[in-house]
Amino acid sequence: MDRLLAMETFVRVVEAGTFTKAADLLDMPKPTVTRLIQTLETHLQTKLLNRTTRRVTVTIDGAAYYDRVVRLLGEVKEIESSLSRATTVPRGRLRIDVGAEVAHMLLIPALAEFHQRYPDIRIDLGISDRPVDLIGENVDCVVQGGEVADPSLVARRIGDFHLIVCASPGYLKRHGVPQHPLDIEGGHIVVNGFDHAAGKPQPFSFTKAGRRHEISGRRMLSVSDSNAALTAGLNGIGIIRMTTLMAQPHVESGRLQPLLLDWCTDSLPVHVMYLPNRHLSAKVRVFVDWVAALFARSDLMHRKCCARMAAESAYQPIPARPTQTRTAEAVVTA
Repeated sequence: MDRLLAMETFVRVVEAGTFTKAADLLDMPKPTVTRLIQTLETHLQTKLLNRTTRRVTVTIDGAAYYDRVVRLLGEVKEIESSLSRATTVPRGRLRIDVGAEVAHMLLIPALAEFHQRYPDIRIDLGISDRPVDLIGENVDCVVQGGEVADPSLVARRIGDFHLIVCASPGYLKRHGVPQHPLDIEGGHIVVNGFDHAAGKPQPFSFTKAGRRHEISGRRMLSVSDSNAALTAGLNGIGIIRMTTLMAQPHVESGRLQPLLLDWCTDSLPVHVMYLPNRHLSAKVRVFVDWVAALFARSDLMHRKCCARMAAESAYQPIPARPTQTRTAEAVVTA
């Protein structure tokens, strides 16, 4: 039995006074109206209507049931109406959590466009590089780099973070410019990212022509925040690995020099993630679509680690020390 249809039919019969008029109002055959009322009474195990040849009247139970059903159907219509309006004009509070570099370099600069398009959405923006508990923290969606750790979330891949290894000119003057990943392992200071889940620093990885090296270097500092890693690199503490998105302005200004451009480092997938819900709210839906389009058209998001021409045109590289050269796998003293 379609219970809502049966309730609506009952209300129409009570208000019309006869099954015939109710059937006309509902545009359905009279036998269908009769059958719905009978099924409803059987389900409720009570008599709702007194029937005569001329008119239908409600019983005491029927009158009480009528009052509650009218209110219930009114609330259902209000809910449907509000959702319909929300679909047309998304509105309300939207709680988002993103990493620092995405917030400062992509999202916040573009929010004026979003608010112009959706003026009735209010955004509460959390900025952090830590994992977020969407349910516990009442967050609608997150934008994060890396593999999806929680399989219960809906994850839409919207791009990739391409990584590059950099250091400040001051650091390179003191320590020299590595010509091979193994040079870093041999004597350079690195600033690693700290993996929350694994509880340990992340090595630098390099690939070229089928060869892969994972480099730890001489670790003096590991950080769990990308801005902290950038600050360490700019202040000459050591070699850092970061996204081209974050490094680009500092490469262009000459405050950072890209290293080992003939080698590629791993990239990180970027996802916008939210809780599974068959009735995804309109405000979340439009934000997910908007941020996916934002990433798709971002030039910074498409700059890869091996883009030698773009990177080299932005700085005057510090020459490597002439005391040693490196073959594919070994150091040869000059």
